[in-house]
Amino acid sequence: MAVYNPKSLKAEEFINDEEIRATLEYAEANKNNVELIDSILEKARPVKTDRGCVCSGLTHREASVLLACEIPEKIEKMYEIAEEIKLAFYGNRIVIFAPLYLSNYCVNGCLYCPYHLKNKHIPRKKLTQEEVKAEVIALQDMGHKRLAIEAGEDPVNNPIEYILDCIKTIYSVHHKNGDIRRVNVNIAATTVENYRKLKEAGIGTYILFQETYHKESYLKLHPTGPKHDYDYHTEAMDRAMEGGIDDVGLGVLFGLEMYKYEFAGLIMHAEHLEAVHGVGPHTISVPRVKRADDIDPDAFDNSISDEIFEKIAACIRIAVPYTGMIISTRETEEVRSKMLKIGISQVSGGSRTSVGGYTEKERPHDTEQFDVSDQRTLDEVVRWLMENGHIPSFCTACYRAGRTGDRFMSLCKSGQILNCCHPNALMTLTEYLEDYASDETKAVGYKMVEEELERIPNPKVKETAKQNIEDIKASNRRDFRF
Repeated sequence: MAVYNPKSLKAEEFINDEEIRATLEYAEANKNNVELIDSILEKARPVKTDRGCVCSGLTHREASVLLACEIPEKIEKMYEIAEEIKLAFYGNRIVIFAPLYLSNYCVNGCLYCPYHLKNKHIPRKKLTQEEVKAEVIALQDMGHKRLAIEAGEDPVNNPIEYILDCIKTIYSVHHKNGDIRRVNVNIAATTVENYRKLKEAGIGTYILFQETYHKESYLKLHPTGPKHDYDYHTEAMDRAMEGGIDDVGLGVLFGLEMYKYEFAGLIMHAEHLEAVHGVGPHTISVPRVKRADDIDPDAFDNSISDEIFEKIAACIRIAVPYTGMIISTRETEEVRSKMLKIGISQVSGGSRTSVGGYTEKERPHDTEQFDVSDQRTLDEVVRWLMENGHIPSFCTACYRAGRTGDRFMSLCKSGQILNCCHPNALMTLTEYLEDYASDETKAVGYKMVEEELERIPNPKVKETAKQNIEDIKASNRRDFRF
């Protein structure tokens, strides 16, 4: 029997079923242990120092106790601490991105995804490089600067060379004042050599959802295709790191398996990356199973309520305090609004989840991977964020300045990242307001920029940011960054 070892490179040892089950038993036994819960919450709280805030984070066992806790006042305390942590390390900034689906050809048999091989009535489509260019121009005309590219797993239709060509095309498109400055990649688990190629192509974060950490369920949900190999999939992040990609993004698809099991596995995966590579995940995503062509979410009997979903997000934020957290347009405006307070730091806006969807006037449905719950335009999302006190950020500076992996985390942990991120957010927001925003959004946005500039504590940084913003308004000069 495999023994739990977070430093192991074997999936069955760093995501150890016996350890997860023991953790869940421990959490259940202590879910009403007020003294223990209070001590965990106290440990989790950010501590102010001369250099900013410091957080210790939580182990998977400690975090699982909080998730199991059903005491209302303790749950409220969790939410308070999650918000404290979010503000301490990410401030009131929310990073904006959009997914770009390149191809829905796929050889896998995943039971929760409409792109599975046996679905014969969904139209199969793969973008040409000219179509990629057209999609990028459409996204730039919306105001996007950061994309997450998605493609099914198909070695014939979607080989690594196709993905690399698409990345090259995306970075090559300069339309009016538009540029895509960061391309994150969400493709199937691959080899160290291919990860090295992705790194050389200039990607930002490599994202791969585990879907489920429960191996038995994983094998049933992925009955055919290369994704059936649980170990190869679960060990992908270690190969990505070996290939030089130091920003990786984790996630599970909540609703496939018992959420407490998934949560423990997710935190253990983050602990493993920290133990082996010295840096945890750059991001953690929290998608839920949603309706799509050929897919009925009611077929999965582990669906979770909005309340449980919010609790999971708060506990992730507390357990892995320095990690960016992502919520997509799978979720409604109401759910996304609540989640922003308790930990989310990145949201998608104006998303299309179909192949080639951005060049269409109306949102296509025939090649969608999942239903989009939040169907507002990017302009509406940007205005909504600002009206709720969040700064929409189109910043990509850290990646392009080499502040990735352990360098980003060391800045984040010391609180120094705020000296860069806050003014960068305001400058990129000004770009959006100048080039793409509606008059109503401009009015809200310029007021926010003016107010937020005064909150920059460093006088020299404040003055430089103000000058850069004036230059953005007065000319076509763009892409200022600290």
